[in-house]
Amino acid sequence: MSEILLDARGLTCPLPVLKANRMLRGLPPGARLRVIATDRASVADFQAFCRETGHALIAFGEEGGTLSFVIRRRPEATPGPAASPASA
Repeated sequence: MSEILLDARGLTCPLPVLKANRMLRGLPPGARLRVIATDRASVADFQAFCRETGHALIAFGEEGGTLSFVIRRRPEATPGPAASPASA
């Protein structure tokens, strides 16, 4: 599956994560989003974001002050068992 690119260079916390979250919502489960950023706080932000949302941070790299994150969108939640009617 190909990657979608989000260029968040020059944006500061929390904008890279907010923009990534908005893009991920529009992607199908399993899709990959590559985020390019320059804000060092993005490292901790994307780790926490993925941990809290269930998306997978599958790659991280840095070259010349530019950070690169690859995030795989989480699978959709599977429906739980049907709720049984409350007994009287």
